[in-house]
Amino acid sequence: MALSKWDKVKEKLHLVEKWARDGLREDQIAKNLGISVATLERYKKEHSEIVKSLKKGKETLVTELENALIKKALGYEYEEKKVYTKTEDGVTTTYTEITKKHQPPDTGALFGLLKNKAPDQYADNPQMIELKRQELELRKQIAKDQDW
Repeated sequence: MALSKWDKVKEKLHLVEKWARDGLREDQIAKNLGISVATLERYKKEHSEIVKSLKKGKETLVTELENALIKKALGYEYEEKKVYTKTEDGVTTTYTEITKKHQPPDTGALFGLLKNKAPDQYADNPQMIELKRQELELRKQIAKDQDW
C-alpha cells in the first residue's frame, strides 16, 4: 500500500490558499502538490482544512476581481509616470514626467455588474425571469399535491 502524502500536503496549505487566490485551478494545485486530482478530491473529503484553504483563496480572488470590475465600471483617476534620460556633454540628466489621466467608466463592466447584482432590474430578458419564477411555483405546487 502506498504511503499517504497528506503530511507533506498539510505543510503546504498556506501555498494551496495562495495558489487558489492566484487563480490556479484545482488540477494545477494538485500538480504543484505532487498529487493526482483524485488524491486531492479524496483529501478534500477527509481533511476539512484543505477545503478551507481552497475556499479562502478563492473567496479572496473573487473579492479582488469584483473590486477591479467595480473600479472599471465606475471609472477612475491614475497617474502615468514616464522617465526620460538625456546625456549632453557627458552629463546624464533624468527627467520624470507625471501625467494625471482619467479612465472613463466602462459601460460593459457596468452592465455586467448590474445584471449580476440586481438581476430583477437589469436582466437581458425580464419576461424570462418571471416565467421561470412562475414555473418554479407551479413545480412546487405539483410536488405538494403529489405528496398528499
